[in-house]
Parts: sequence; C-alpha cells; structure tokens
Amino acid sequence: MSSVKNDAQQAAAGRRRQWGSEKRSDPLPIVHPAPSRRKLAWGRVAIVTTIAAWFSYVVSTILRELANNPGVGFRFQFEAVLYLLVVTLLTFSALMYLTARQGALNRFAAHRRVPRGELDRHFRDHRESITVLVPSYAEEPAVVRGTLWSAALQEFPAIRVVLLIDDDPFPRDETVAQKLELTRELTGEIQRALQEPLARTQSALDSFRQADHSESHRLLEELISSYRWCAQWLEAMAEAETVSDHVEEFFVDSVLMGLSRELRLTLLALEAAHAQDSVPDTSRMEELHLRLVRIFNAQLVNFERKRYASLSQEANKAMNLNSYISLMGKQWLPEQRGDALILREYAPQGQHTNVEGLISIPDSTYLLTLDADSILLRDYCLRLVYFLESEENSRVAVTQTPYSSFRGAPTRIERIAGATTDIQHILHQGKTLYNATFWVGANAVIRKEALQDIAQVNTVGGYEIHTYIQDRTVIEDTESSIDLGAHGWALSNYPERLSYSATPPDFGSLVVQRRRWANGGLLIMPKLWRQARERRLQRNPLRLREILLRVNYMSSIAWASVGLIFLLAYPYDSRLLSPLIFAAAVPYFLCMGSDLRDSGHRFSDIFRIYGFNLVLLPVNMAGVLKSVQQAFTGEKIPFARTPKVRDRTAAPALHVAVPYIIVLFSLFTLYRDVLSENWGNAVFAALNAVLAAYAIRAYIGVKNSLSDMTLGLVSWLFVSPKKSPPVAAAYPPATPETTDWETILYQGDRRLNRDLRGKNDRRRRINLR
Repeated sequence: MSSVKNDAQQAAAGRRRQWGSEKRSDPLPIVHPAPSRRKLAWGRVAIVTTIAAWFSYVVSTILRELANNPGVGFRFQFEAVLYLLVVTLLTFSALMYLTARQGALNRFAAHRRVPRGELDRHFRDHRESITVLVPSYAEEPAVVRGTLWSAALQEFPAIRVVLLIDDDPFPRDETVAQKLELTRELTGEIQRALQEPLARTQSALDSFRQADHSESHRLLEELISSYRWCAQWLEAMAEAETVSDHVEEFFVDSVLMGLSRELRLTLLALEAAHAQDSVPDTSRMEELHLRLVRIFNAQLVNFERKRYASLSQEANKAMNLNSYISLMGKQWLPEQRGDALILREYAPQGQHTNVEGLISIPDSTYLLTLDADSILLRDYCLRLVYFLESEENSRVAVTQTPYSSFRGAPTRIERIAGATTDIQHILHQGKTLYNATFWVGANAVIRKEALQDIAQVNTVGGYEIHTYIQDRTVIEDTESSIDLGAHGWALSNYPERLSYSATPPDFGSLVVQRRRWANGGLLIMPKLWRQARERRLQRNPLRLREILLRVNYMSSIAWASVGLIFLLAYPYDSRLLSPLIFAAAVPYFLCMGSDLRDSGHRFSDIFRIYGFNLVLLPVNMAGVLKSVQQAFTGEKIPFARTPKVRDRTAAPALHVAVPYIIVLFSLFTLYRDVLSENWGNAVFAALNAVLAAYAIRAYIGVKNSLSDMTLGLVSWLFVSPKKSPPVAAAYPPATPETTDWETILYQGDRRLNRDLRGKNDRRRRINLR
C-alpha cells in the first residue's frame, strides 16, 4: 500500500485548490440540531404560500385570460395549457421539497439519541451477526482501504466484511493487474493489523472473567489500562496515515481519531471513578471489556464472482451483491468443468470430513451493503441494528443514514455537488415521516429475511441465478424499495449523520453518476401503481403524501428537464407571465438557502445550484431518454461506474457542447424579448445566460470543455478499420494429444453461442476430425 499512498500524495501535491472551493473540512455534527418552533412554523408558512400562489395564478391569470378573451386562437390556448402544465409540475416538485423538508425538521425535533449504556446492555449477549458487503469494480485501492477500515472498526459482536471484487480476475494489462493485486491484499492487510489489539482485548476480557471480583479496584485499573492502550493504538495508526486529500483527512479525524476520542471519554470516566475511590459494578465493567473486543473482532475476506461460471456475469452492482447473497449459509465445492470453474453445493453425508478447497460461507441475520467509496462512522452498525431490533420496527426491512458529503472539497464542482448531496440527505430523512423512504444504495442495513421474500430465481445457461436486488435498472435500490413495500416491509432512515460518500471531483465523472441517477425512475412507476391498487383492494391504501413523494422522486427529473427545455426554448406569450409564479417559487428557494446554510454551505449557493442544474440538463435528458429506450427494447443498461480517479475524466462532447448552446440561445432569446418588450421572459433569459455561463466557467472549465469537445469530434471522425472475420477454425486442428476433451464434453459446441448470420459462409464451417 505504500506505493499507492505515494502516488496519491504526489497527485495531491500537483493539484491546486480552486478559488471558490470549500475551506472548511470539519464534518457536520452527527446529531442534527433540533429546529426551533419558529423554523417549524415558517416551514408550514412556506407550504401554504406555495399552494396559495399557484392557485391564485391559475385563477387570476390562466382562467381570466381565457374567460376575458373567448376569441383567442388555438395557439394561445395551446400555450396557456402547456405553460400551466409546466408551471404546475415545477411547483409540485417545489411543494414536495417543502413537504419532505418539513418532515425532516419534525423528525429532528423529536429524535432522542439512545444512551451509550443502553447499547452496551442490549449487545452484551447479542447473538445475531452482520455481513458487510462492499462491491468494488476498478476502484482505487486507497479508496477501498478507507471503506474497509471504517467497516472493520464497527463495534458489533459478530461482523464479517466481504470485499466483492468485480474486476476481470485475469487482466492482461500489467497496470490493471497490479492494482487488482493491491486490492486483493487489502483484507489480509487489515486482518493482520487487527490481530494485536484483538488478542490484547480478548486476553483482558478472559482475565477479568477468571479474576476474583472482590478485587474490584485492581480490575478497574486493568480496565483503565486496556482503554488507554486501545486509544493509543488508534492514535498511533492515525499518526502513521498519509493525508493527501480531504477524504483521507476525514478518515483520520472522524474514523480513527473519532473512535479514539470516544474511548478516551470512557477512560476519563473510569479514571474519575478511580480517583473518587468508586468502582462500576462487575456487570458494567464486563460490558466495557466486551466493547473493546467488539471493536477489533471483524473478519475480512475477498470474493470474486467472475471466477465462477455458475454465478451471474451481468455487469452491474446488483448482481455482484446477489451472487454472494445466494451463496450464504451453505458450503460450496469448486469444480473444474473443462475450461469453466463452477460452484457445486456441498452436502456432507455421514461424518463430516475436511474437503480440500471447500468454501464455507456463513449466513447472517443482517446485511450491510456499502459502496467502495463510502465511509461509516464508528457506531453505525450498533445504532441501526438496535433500531431494527426494537419491537415497533419488526417489519422494517432496510434502515440507513442517507450519506453526506466529505467537507473540504478542493474543486468548485465537488463542493456544489456535495451541497446537493447534503440537501438530499435532509429530504430523505423527511420522507421517512410519510412512509415514503427510498433505499439509497451507498449504505444500508438490511434484514436478510426481507430480501428472501422478494427473491426471484431464474435459470440462465443451466445455472440457477438468484435475484434479490433487482438489476433491471441501474438504480436498483429504488426498484427494490417498491418490491419490499409490495411484500409488506417498511424502510426507514435513521435521523443521524453516520455515513459519508465521495462526490465526483470533475464534470466528466459527475456526468457518469448523474446520468445513472436519471435513468430508470420512469420504468419503476408501473410497480408503484400496482402496489397502490393492491393495497387499495386490501383496504390498506397508501397515503396520498406517500404516493406524491414517491412519484416526485422517480419522475421529477423527467418533467423538470422537459419543462426547463420548454421554458428556455419556447417564446411564450407575455400575458401568461405573472408575479405569482415568482411568489410560488420564492418559498422553495428561501428554504433551500436555509437548508444549505444549516448544512455548512452558503445561502447564495441556490444560484450556483441553479447554474449547476442548467449544465446538467443534457445529462439528465440523456438518462430520461435511455429509460424510454429501455422501456421499448426491454434490454438492461450496464452499470456505469462513477470514476474514482485522481486525474480528470473526459466528458462526452455533446454534454459539454449543450451548455454553450444554452448560453447562446438564452442571449438570442434576451435580444428577441427586449425588441418585443416581453420583459418577463427577457429577465428569465438573462438569468439563464449568466448562470449557465458561470457554471461552464466554474464547473467544467473553458479549457477543459474545448479539450473534451475536440476529443469527441476526433473520436467521431475516426473510424477503426473493420477486422476481417477469422478464416481459421474456431477450434485448433483436433488431435488426440491436443484436444481439450473435458471442455468439449461439458460445453458442447460453443460456436452455437456466436453470431450465426454467416452460417452459409463455407469459410466458417469447421470439420472436426
């Protein structure tokens, strides 16, 4: 790992912090501050004002114009209906924002943190286990390392961390192979590092249990010594870490030092008890010993599904997770069948004997899915599992803390993208109040029992493929949320900040992420309608606000993108404009500004986010159109990985060119509206031109955009020469000495899997002798 750290350090040294980036690197508090009564009241006023302004606009502008001008032509009537539809949909999205925000404020006001002593008591004799699944594909080893450490240091009685490596197991590129090998070594490296503190804390626990409990003061001194040693071990590890960016700074300060500070707080209490000649009772001291053991007792392993032909080879994160989940709780024996390695379930008969190569995969009550670029705070598992095991939450299938952004972003686009992430954290927290929670896949604790309820089994190529998390769309967590609801399960967001995830640092990588987010929502809508119909027939209908929030979450990107294009491009009649439209939008922007400020950002970021959304307009539309294409073709969309690299990622030329077109067209619209004295549209066009131009300069960069457009043009003009179809036989000349008979017997004629359109071409015919 030293070479990885050195590369990261050199890259960071060569990267300058942009003007307008984030200087603050301190994370936000774990527990949200309770909002005041005044803030709650103003939130309700904002909702009422939005509804009243929209209703007033419909009556005073649309209906009045149509009633007072019965002879207006078809064009004006069409414009009026279309403009009202666009304004209504955008106002509806703003209203859903305010509704979810109000729900979050109410939850933050009511939340009370579970005391530390209650957690220790609950998990004292806990027997349920949790498996952390970290899907990884072509990730930077240094990024994955931080994720694995944050999972390994989770304080839980029985925790197993599995790194699901989805890269090609046998890469030909030497650089790729070297990075893959570094990734494979991570779990062993962390496991070895944990051996010393685990051995020491386990020995201290065993000594305590065997000691004479009448010597309470001596036992207290030994407990103090254990806590001091563990805190010092964490601090020594933090001191040895290389900090080259804001994410690694967060890992050191919030994961390693954060845990150390908690242990030192307990140490302070124990030393105070010792100084006051007082001793905690024996049961409490045992719980404190157990806590130290739980911190260091994680087991870490790797698993690579692409090694086995009997597992799904679909190129997406969902099937990577599904493949491992389907193996849990059983024993598997790898078998070589020709050139294919498969897994056969092993059922021992009679007395169990050791079988060479046998893979035993333990089952667990809970699963924790964790993206390879995310980091958990120290008691994530402890608090979320405690929540699930409360009696009133027995039907909650998934709980999570929607991730926040790492602070101290060195680029403007990462800072603004992080600001939108922190806003989404608030909205997701609010949706839980209305039972409209969506599973956000970066992190989640899941009951395995619930996944088994929604499991599907299909036979592909002769192998049974189990699907728990749907992979029909690239937003697999959203579709699974609807599936779980259809089976009577609920989802809930835990109202604290316990998880953080990386934000793309440049426009190219952001395009990959946001295009993926925009794809799939429309395809999932029919499932929601079926669920609503079935619940209505069962006399247990979905609540109206739940339906509205879910519809907005899955479809708003589509109508907001199309609506914004119409507002930008179509010259609406000035009679349709009204200050009431502005009045309906003002509460939304004011509340967003307040939320940004509460999340450590700037109130003025509302304008930067608007410009940010303008340059992302082609990206969102690309995702929406891909959903429409998928609806007609029925084909799956490969999961596009968000690049986690330290160098800039080139963006598609079209996605870079369209923001320039928006600026030019807005200037043309401004010129045209000034000549026609359509002042309302003129102001809107001027605002779009200024903010889009700023966003191009700040988030894409003029130099970078020209480079990306040039690269895209060259790639479009350059056509790779077509390769001639192979004339040689698919199989080498067959001789008894060289024929791979095992592959032929197992696979049969593999040529049947190929394109047979040239079957009449005599050159492709092979005569097996």
